[in-house]
Amino acid sequence: MNAGAVTVERHIAARPETVFSFFTDRDKWLSWMGRSGEFTFEPGGAYRTNVNGENIAEGRFIEIDPPKRLVFTWGWAEGDMPVPPGSTTIEITLEPVPDGTLLRLTHRGLPSPEASAAHEEGWAHYMDRLATVAAGGDPGADPWM
Repeated sequence: MNAGAVTVERHIAARPETVFSFFTDRDKWLSWMGRSGEFTFEPGGAYRTNVNGENIAEGRFIEIDPPKRLVFTWGWAEGDMPVPPGSTTIEITLEPVPDGTLLRLTHRGLPSPEASAAHEEGWAHYMDRLATVAAGGDPGADPWM
């Protein structure tokens, strides 16, 4: 693992076009992560989302290349994590595989081993929820809220 980077992979039983839509539609995004949020889904567009009732994430979309790749900055405007808004970068790639999609999320620029561990745990949690909802299931209420 690179210092300051975490990678989370998931096989999702849905086509890349379907999975990608959960990163570019507000209601679909909030179905797997977040209580509320405002998103401008275009390069340079900003977002601000209340992830779990206490922590507010903010950043900007850098690259949107449907249905293969999405890059955006990330950080916390409110909450306990010392990762300022827009100070880290998340790259999501979607690769078609015979039974759906291989999603790879790489979060770079995290400032400490503690921040890396916390974000790895967080992304694992939310990618599980995304995999469920993108495949047509109900992830249920987020226990972290």
